[in-house]
Amino acid sequence: MAPGVTPPTTAPKLETGPVHPGRVRVLKPGSPSSPAGPVVYWMFRDQRSRDNWALLYAAHLAARSAAPVAVAFNLFHPRFLGAHARQLAFMLRSLRLLRRRLHSLGLPFFLLRGDPAHTLPALLRRLAASTLVADFSPLRPVRAAVADICDRVGPEVAVHQVDAHNVVPVWAASDKLEYSAKTIRPKIHRLLPEYLVEFPELPLPAVPWTADDPPEIDWGELIAEVLRIPELGGDLGVREAGEVPEIEWCEPGEDPAMEVLMGNKDGFLTRRLKNYETDRNDPLKPKGSSGLSPYLHFGQISAQRCALEAQAHRKSCPKSVDAFLEELLVRRELADNFCYYQPQYDSLQGAWEWARKTLMDHSADEREHLYTKEQLEQARTADPLWNASQLEMVHYGKMHGFMRMYWAKKILEWTSSPEEALSIAIYLNDKYEIDGRDPNGYVGCMWSICGIHDQGWKERPVFGKIRYMNYAGCKRKFNVDVYIAYVKRLVTETKKRKSESPSSLIPKHSKIIKSE
Repeated sequence: MAPGVTPPTTAPKLETGPVHPGRVRVLKPGSPSSPAGPVVYWMFRDQRSRDNWALLYAAHLAARSAAPVAVAFNLFHPRFLGAHARQLAFMLRSLRLLRRRLHSLGLPFFLLRGDPAHTLPALLRRLAASTLVADFSPLRPVRAAVADICDRVGPEVAVHQVDAHNVVPVWAASDKLEYSAKTIRPKIHRLLPEYLVEFPELPLPAVPWTADDPPEIDWGELIAEVLRIPELGGDLGVREAGEVPEIEWCEPGEDPAMEVLMGNKDGFLTRRLKNYETDRNDPLKPKGSSGLSPYLHFGQISAQRCALEAQAHRKSCPKSVDAFLEELLVRRELADNFCYYQPQYDSLQGAWEWARKTLMDHSADEREHLYTKEQLEQARTADPLWNASQLEMVHYGKMHGFMRMYWAKKILEWTSSPEEALSIAIYLNDKYEIDGRDPNGYVGCMWSICGIHDQGWKERPVFGKIRYMNYAGCKRKFNVDVYIAYVKRLVTETKKRKSESPSSLIPKHSKIIKSE
């Protein structure tokens, strides 16, 4: 087991109801003699009411002890991993809809703000809760918060954790850091018959909520706090050191997520799946990808639901279904495995020894170009293809998957050290990508720059044995001029929409969300 990773503890006779016991960990047992107080589900990574194993488990615990159940969501302060308006507003607009649905199910929704290590124990004390059920995330800030909460709650409160994000829970898939997709794939496939099962319906609360109702939430004011007027002009059309404006092409929420998955008009499974195998790696076919990553990132749709529905299409397009499930199950869960078992998942120190050595051996190699972080952020390089990919991410909030690889590798080529390259790539990815600040993003940057989950290749300057990509290779794969023209049109249209937006809809002042 990797350093810094706490082995899971599971009660030997844990009753988990409809939830597979391998999906649940007991982080802190409560006192058996404690009264049956409310069960509180701390929703964080899986922001949905449907197909949510953690919510189902909390409902089971509450019914078993004849206790009510509540849902709590905590807005980190300062903003979680530096989230900007693009990510925060998308999340808040979905949570506003989610609260309404939970209310219709008889489930109160508490919105907390501040350090969860303080706010959640305070809520548990106020409600006289008996159990906290927490979402799982492999990222350091969340794991640290969960550990602090376990230390701060009283002995009468149990803390359980459920991996509702992965189809096969990260601790069940493997007990170690996996080297590559090749090594984790058979482990995940072997466990799919156990874990890839249909969800039961969420039952109505066995005991109605009679405690204090959650405070009212002024969602309009809350969303306004995270928005800022974009400063038009310059290459980007947004504040270089300020907020990143919202995207318009992706509607947040559980229902829109299901529409993207299987809607009649343009649903991925119903309309676009058949070409996925061939189109997903073509930057000239943006509709070739599933379009689900924002919803998967925020947990507005379950990866397990996506997999179950995709399997129903296997007869008509088996190769595309297999390609989709490879990305959805193996590659996503490999990223979680890396971030869970490698504490330095966003550092050169987290790379394999061979990769660190080859990068250090070539760190002093002469570079044809050297760009600052500001020049890269503003897409001011000599490479029009790279500039287009950066502008696609800045204005659209999403860069094509193939271009993300080229984009990150050129940052390695154009900066003074691999450490600087990795830092800049993660900074830009997390700031502008709607699905940034995520294990997939960290692993994508680490793969491109540090060779994670890859092998050594022919040695060359700067890259050493890290896989190389260049402009000529892209030209052989697709028409780069068409891609550059596509991004130029996209940027022009985005700027035009922003300039035509009624000023009354854009708050003239913004405030950072403050802890209470």
